[in-house]
Amino acid sequence: MKDQIDSKLITALQQNAQATAQELADMLGLSPSQAARRRQRLEASGVILGYRAQLDAGALGLGVQAFVQVQLLNHDPTLSKSFNKLIGSQPEIISAWAMTGDADLLLRIYSKDLASLNTLIHDILLAHGAVSRVHSQIVMNQIKQDAPLPA
Repeated sequence: MKDQIDSKLITALQQNAQATAQELADMLGLSPSQAARRRQRLEASGVILGYRAQLDAGALGLGVQAFVQVQLLNHDPTLSKSFNKLIGSQPEIISAWAMTGDADLLLRIYSKDLASLNTLIHDILLAHGAVSRVHSQIVMNQIKQDAPLPA
């Protein structure tokens, strides 16, 4: 069961996942061993799924971010499974959600340029037999960066 100290620990780790047990202890008013045990408990319970580096897409040559809505022809389980596998195999598609409404899926994509995005959409996504149509939206400016989850 998560308490107020766990919430503060989660917030601190989302700001700096490399914080040492001593740094966490100082922030939380605990001993380093207590802070470490709490972190381990949150990891073991699945609250903390892992740690990763935050990267600059532009510095990696990924100049275009887009959201692509995908409408499927139908919800045949075999076609859906095949399309989901296709999505998982494309490194440019960094996340995908099943949605309610007109679009069945929403994809977040980073590509090096518009030509690469066009190739992904037309030659890979639309070429799959499960897809009825796609609607893409190019990100002009990201107003708010991906934020930590509220703890």
